[in-house]
Amino acid sequence: MTKQFLRRFLILNIGLFLYALGIALTLTAQIGYAPWEVLHVGLAKTCAVSIGTVSIVIGFLILLVTAYFGEDVGIGTIANMIVIGLELDLILYLDILPYAESLLSGVVMLISGLFIIAFGSYFYIASAFGAGPRDSLMVLVTRKTGLPIGVCRGAIELTAVAVGWYLGGLVGIGTVISALAIGFCIQITFRLLRFDATKIRHERLQETFRYLGKK
Repeated sequence: MTKQFLRRFLILNIGLFLYALGIALTLTAQIGYAPWEVLHVGLAKTCAVSIGTVSIVIGFLILLVTAYFGEDVGIGTIANMIVIGLELDLILYLDILPYAESLLSGVVMLISGLFIIAFGSYFYIASAFGAGPRDSLMVLVTRKTGLPIGVCRGAIELTAVAVGWYLGGLVGIGTVISALAIGFCIQITFRLLRFDATKIRHERLQETFRYLGKK
């Protein structure tokens, strides 16, 4: 493997870890789960499985939809679907994050978690190994509608909240903040880094396997 490939692979895994860490922070903020976690927790309680397991299954279903509409599927897409769920379960199991003891500390933790998720998205999308299922959906909606990426992400998050709430997921002030803020956290982060996710040409699975087969 070349140094460039290994560097991209490292960037991918940094992004996945940051994403899992950001999600965990939104959970330990204890002021209402972030939109996707409302859905994941609701399904986890209904099906009596872990949050990470539900995250993997939902990611797989979204992957099928985005792949159907032509979004690239790469090793990063698969890793995002699996690794984030496993790392999230591990972080929660180790119980290494503090729990918010007030509304103010909860809001600070929640916003911090959202920006960590945004930076995680930047890293693993920039690795060009394929965006994760949820971010592929965000990019797909942005391509199809021509609306700002923050608006599209926000609309997706609000939909996840509605479905998750119906299934019994915990909704609170943190959910509202997350649903309204996540898209703009990503938009702000990407603008600060001068990063346009729609212009990334992701490496497909077959291209990666072909490259590795030559080594």
